[in-house]
Amino acid sequence: MITRSRQVALVLTALLTAGAACRAGGHEPPNRPAPAPSAAEAGAFTLVASGDVLPHDSIIERARFDAGGTGHDFRPMLADAQPVVAPADLALCHMETVYGAAGDYSGYPFFKSPPEVADALADTGYDGCSTASNHSVDDGADGIRRTLDALDRAGVRHAGTARAEAEAHTATLMHAGRAKVAHLAYTLHTNGHPLPDGQPWAVGLIDEERILAESRAARRAGADVVVVSLHWGTEWQDEPDATQLALASSLTAARTGDRPDIDLILGTHAHVPQAYEKVNGTWVVYGMGDQIAGEMTNGRGAPDQRGNQSTIGRFTFAPPARPGERWRVTRAEFVPYLFDVDAGRVVNLNRAVEKGAEVQGVRDRIRDVVLSRGAAGDGLVMGK
Repeated sequence: MITRSRQVALVLTALLTAGAACRAGGHEPPNRPAPAPSAAEAGAFTLVASGDVLPHDSIIERARFDAGGTGHDFRPMLADAQPVVAPADLALCHMETVYGAAGDYSGYPFFKSPPEVADALADTGYDGCSTASNHSVDDGADGIRRTLDALDRAGVRHAGTARAEAEAHTATLMHAGRAKVAHLAYTLHTNGHPLPDGQPWAVGLIDEERILAESRAARRAGADVVVVSLHWGTEWQDEPDATQLALASSLTAARTGDRPDIDLILGTHAHVPQAYEKVNGTWVVYGMGDQIAGEMTNGRGAPDQRGNQSTIGRFTFAPPARPGERWRVTRAEFVPYLFDVDAGRVVNLNRAVEKGAEVQGVRDRIRDVVLSRGAAGDGLVMGK
């Protein structure tokens, strides 16, 4: 008898060897996958973003197995995300953990991940990652330095943690088509652990005034689009909590002149997918869920498969009609994913359903959560 996880693994093998199918454009109901966006509008760009990369001990062991017992190879884990990530003009991940060195690697509760994670992120197509999280100081200043050094070597930009004060106060600017995009990142806390001695700037902590000040500074530095990543919320709660709702409302309401200070908010931390919502005309993803994580147990100590469910958000931005106006999101999509802990692979659930895997119930649960705050009415669709 083939179990659900084994069936997913078999389907994934077929997916990775199959060519991508082309679909005609058009609006589809939110319970069906929408086709990938066309780049018909001159100057438009696509941005994709995904959830927490959280290598537990089992993930580290799997990466060592995939590397043949020497080193660690995380690329096979992420292979089924590549068809969504790589074609984007700008792709952002969330690197929740810091990196260790010389074989000193560990999972929960103090994470030190193999630096080869950075190479896998680059090979998957990620251009940048948020790094501010509750685990940012799991190995003090050395962990932050090793992580950012490894991301630099891999060519992956980063935002949210810093090796020097000047770095902490400099916006990460990236190009997407002809747009310049600023990426800022902050975390609600660091699990009660102090910031490195004498380095209060090492981790970006959520503070509304700071976020808005740095968003405005990024705009003055030339950013056409400002993206803010927030590590926030209540773990294992499908619904955004009161703090998320209040902060999302105030941040998206902030304007300089007629232009919003923030163009997109990307949330992580809760371990489970949360809703997407358009707030004050700006898209907010309250929580994307864990893209990579070992078998998860929730706050009650019970195994919880939601901890291996996630989404990738995809937003198409079009240039302003007139100078000084904002870049507009003309298409908003989400793609539901599962991390199959048995196979050690991320799985695009829409493609898996098409290939016959019995995962439609998981896919539909994620869809229902994502759309639970009325995003379908604002045009959010499920992409492939």
